[in-house]
Amino acid sequence: MADESFPEIREAVRRLCARFPGAYWRELDRERTYPTEFVKALTEAGFLSVLIPEAYGGSGLGLRAAVAVLEEIHRAGANGAACHAQMYTMGTVLRHGSEAQKAACLPKIASGELRLQAFGVTEPDAGTDTTRIATFARREGDKYVVNGRKIWISRAEHSDLMVLLCRTSPRDEAAKPSDGMSVLLVDLREAVGRGLTIRPVRTMLNHATTEMAFEDLEVPAANLIGEEGKGFRYILDGMNAERILIAAECLGDARFFIDRASRYARERVVFGRPIGENQGVQFPLARAYVQATSASLMIDAAASLFEDGQPCGAEANMAKLVASEASWFAADMCLQTHGGFGFAEEYDIERKFRETRLYQVAPISTNLILSHVATHVLGQPKSF
Repeated sequence: MADESFPEIREAVRRLCARFPGAYWRELDRERTYPTEFVKALTEAGFLSVLIPEAYGGSGLGLRAAVAVLEEIHRAGANGAACHAQMYTMGTVLRHGSEAQKAACLPKIASGELRLQAFGVTEPDAGTDTTRIATFARREGDKYVVNGRKIWISRAEHSDLMVLLCRTSPRDEAAKPSDGMSVLLVDLREAVGRGLTIRPVRTMLNHATTEMAFEDLEVPAANLIGEEGKGFRYILDGMNAERILIAAECLGDARFFIDRASRYARERVVFGRPIGENQGVQFPLARAYVQATSASLMIDAAASLFEDGQPCGAEANMAKLVASEASWFAADMCLQTHGGFGFAEEYDIERKFRETRLYQVAPISTNLILSHVATHVLGQPKSF
């Protein structure tokens, strides 16, 4: 499967990932530890700052370059989820922050001095119905006092800053449900132990996931991003980039599985011939390749619209859907092709199998994407 876009970036990422082979990731997976060395190497190489403008110390490249980075990370058998939010979360500050906020944060994020990898949105009682979040920030003079809970917040223990969505006025007082929410930039280094408690949540994969409890956490009013009450729109702006970049990771996973299965099918001899001679093995491989190629085209179309500043909500969601389904089909096909060996840790397939399953659920579930397309593209009545 040939890649023509950003060949120099892709080759550089492949070389970097070669320094972190499967054994590195298997050890982290067993111990449930964070890939600190890998994230440090990506940061020093400038791959996590490709979307930050040159004026703030980044590369100033477009989303398609970021797609190339994350796709190659996952194709190599690594996992960009450990740090992918460093790419897109800063977009909330870049697009809606004050000049002082951008000048204070973005150069340090680009250099790696600061990590902005945590995105505080989801809550236990709200789930994907973001308008029903209950975490509340009450203005008191020159500060906000925050109370509430968040769940499934990734990388909070490995981030210096967090973009936090909270209510600043009650939902029932808003003109529409999405009004009355605001975005705060929380310094986690100061917050933990002073009103913020972070608890790790152990899951089926090594994803550095946490839940958070806010009890009278004080955040300077100067940390408000944009205007009070308009935070939901600011968060939505970043979600299209997130969807497209997650789709790129899924595509990388799909290609990882196709590469591994294709090689194994050529080399594995049973009943006196390579198993790849059997159409029962060939056809799933071919179908996986077709699905991955189709997903690649959808991702490129969505990323191009994003770079051009065009509306791309439907395209970003569709890219995420088709890529996640391509990766999951390829994962199942690869495991089936390897048979019992696919369940052995040393082949790295069972680890990647678990990792790629996440994207049927997060950061948005497949059913919600279908609902979005049905209502916003096909004009169907809203189902919820």
